[in-house]
Amino acid sequence: MEGLMMDWPLTLHHFLDRAARLFPRKEIATRTAAGMHRYTYADFHRRVHRLAHALTRLGIGRGDRVATFAWNTYRHLEIYFAAPCMGAVLHTLNIRLAPDQLIYIINHAEDRVIFVDASLVPLLERIRDQIPTVKAFVIMSDAGPVQTTLSPALDYEALLAESPEAPYPWPRLDENAAAGMCYTSGTTGNPKGVVYSHRAIFLHSLALCLADTFGICERDVLMPVVPMFHANAWGMPFAGVMVGAKLVFPVPICSLGTSRS
Repeated sequence: MEGLMMDWPLTLHHFLDRAARLFPRKEIATRTAAGMHRYTYADFHRRVHRLAHALTRLGIGRGDRVATFAWNTYRHLEIYFAAPCMGAVLHTLNIRLAPDQLIYIINHAEDRVIFVDASLVPLLERIRDQIPTVKAFVIMSDAGPVQTTLSPALDYEALLAESPEAPYPWPRLDENAAAGMCYTSGTTGNPKGVVYSHRAIFLHSLALCLADTFGICERDVLMPVVPMFHANAWGMPFAGVMVGAKLVFPVPICSLGTSRS
């Protein structure tokens, strides 16, 4: 005998839609070189939909790996949801790894596009000719387009501005489908990849909100200091959006410049 309760897939777009519907005025704040960037969950929701449209225009489809090479920011959070909700796989690259490990990881994952913060562009420029699976680089900058040898290079804000305002038609995904992936640091041999399902992230987020764990709730102000490229910042960004907590991203001082040295 089987239960009669609704079969409701545990996928991440439920978190996104819930936050915008119930907490549209709650704030997401990020420290930038120009000061604090602030916007609401309603703004975040609209931009995630635009980004999903942009990824589709870039040729990204179900199962394709979308990599990030980035600090903790509101833009990084947008990719956290746009990529998996459209059926792609979010791949957070560890910016602290040596070039040879990055080359191995990017090629092994077969990343199709990399979203990179402007201050980190020089690190990818040094290995561009050794990562042939990458078809585009999207640069996230607070100061407009960045001059780079990366090719083809696109500007994040321009990409969103060119995308439709209409809501993206999220596909109905299997909750066991891959949503994200990360690699170990390669302390013994080559780095090893780990793939997270939508269901795993969903249940982990629920667990983070239990009273006997972190007890995250809507009344909290959540500041993930663990890097978003390290085990998804322990899952805090997903849990924060799920409950509609105010989010604050403290970008490290070393990321605020755009020096190419």
